[in-house]
Amino acid sequence: MEKINKHQPDIDRILSRRHDLGADWWTTPDKRLTKGSPFSTCDCAIILLELGMEPEDPILSAVANLFFSVWRKDGRFKLSPSGGILPCHTAYAASLMCRLGYAKDERIQTTLRHFLETPYTDGGWRCNKFSFGRGPETNHSNPLPTLNVLDAFRFTPHLNKEPKLNKAVEFLLSHWRIRKPIGPCQYGIGKLFMQIEYPLWSYSLLPYVYTLSFYEKAQKDERFQEAYEALKSKLINNQITVERNSPRLKELAFCKKGQPNEQATQRFNEIKTRVERGVTQ
Repeated sequence: MEKINKHQPDIDRILSRRHDLGADWWTTPDKRLTKGSPFSTCDCAIILLELGMEPEDPILSAVANLFFSVWRKDGRFKLSPSGGILPCHTAYAASLMCRLGYAKDERIQTTLRHFLETPYTDGGWRCNKFSFGRGPETNHSNPLPTLNVLDAFRFTPHLNKEPKLNKAVEFLLSHWRIRKPIGPCQYGIGKLFMQIEYPLWSYSLLPYVYTLSFYEKAQKDERFQEAYEALKSKLINNQITVERNSPRLKELAFCKKGQPNEQATQRFNEIKTRVERGVTQ
């Protein structure tokens, strides 16, 4: 008997929007793969994974093929036909493609080598695009792209073996102390960061702790422990409640604001298991 996904109504709602931008799989005819958030190609693939769709499902396989169609031989992804090829876009694509099971694909291996060859001086990754002007605070990497790169590498043998990744971890841990907006795109740690947002696709507390929990360097650091305790304090009856998400997601049942969230709680429990295992080793 075929297993019924309890989230099928949400999956159906997402699939009903797949042609909204004029082409299939939530994109435009000229392949703007980040347009339409939170119903862009990138975002919808993440949501479908969170809803339990298997990476090898024909729908997600089609999305992967769409991403590979904009992959460049140097490892970068061009997610928009106009403008430059931005490191933040390649980081986003790399994270998604690894979640979809392509970490061992030679094209993604090329992308990961590209990241190991191009870190900024502080260990993270950044775009040379200064939408908010220049100042001392912009002489840092961008935290979200760096978090996405680390998310991609957790699927690889480089995890906890590559010194350059440890330096990226240190950069993100240092931001826990700095707090103020840094990097060309001005990512800060403030009120919005500390709110629980779901799914895991922003620079906020849950994805920050979730991704860093895979890295031994982070687990041994008091700054990570502080972030973990801050996340732990959000539990209500041992469950994580969504505090913030896009108003455009209100039609979906699985990520309702102000309600306990099964998937977000599962992510917290995964973090807890890794932290407790790390402490005993």
